[in-house]
Amino acid sequence: MWQPATERLQHFQTMLKTKLTVLTLKKEPLPTVIFHEPEAIELCSTTPLVKTKAHTGYKVTYLGKVTISGSQFLSGCTESAVSGLCERRPPPQEDALSTNAILEIRPFQVRLHHLDGRGEATVAMDTYQVARIAYCTADHNVSPNVFAWIYREINDDLTFQMDCHAVECENKLEAKRLAHSMMEAFRKTFQSMRSDGRIHKSCSSDEFPEDSTPDDG
Repeated sequence: MWQPATERLQHFQTMLKTKLTVLTLKKEPLPTVIFHEPEAIELCSTTPLVKTKAHTGYKVTYLGKVTISGSQFLSGCTESAVSGLCERRPPPQEDALSTNAILEIRPFQVRLHHLDGRGEATVAMDTYQVARIAYCTADHNVSPNVFAWIYREINDDLTFQMDCHAVECENKLEAKRLAHSMMEAFRKTFQSMRSDGRIHKSCSSDEFPEDSTPDDG
């Protein structure tokens, strides 16, 4: 059906108004976060920031390790090994850092993070399972600042050897604190292993496995 141009224009305008009204009513408010995105993008750096990973623990000087004999360890059993490690230690240089590692003691695992020349942690790290630590002590005649532990190292052929590791702390008190931290790690590890059935239920909660007795001096 033919309509005059004026009527067609009025009809088109009416339809357009109706469509605009429908679009306006159905339009939902945009999330607020969208309006903040451009600003956030401008403020963000184009290169990721690399943060130095910090480790919680005690700053120490790792003296090394010595293989020792025996399976039952009593007070004084680490004295000879620690004395030898202290004698082999090179004399400290004036421009060198006094510490070269961070010793982190936690239940189930002890971590030794090695530091670089600037005193920052490197990717190098030695780990020791708490259940395989046979003895530890902070009581040494050669130096009261030394903390040592005897660790059962399992070789590739499934044989094992007992290694005495030693670290030198800033003072005698720090060495004692390491010994007490190790004792607490022993206690929590033992309780967890007992609850999991890896240790016989008849063992007392205050006892440690046979060869895992710490000595804090």
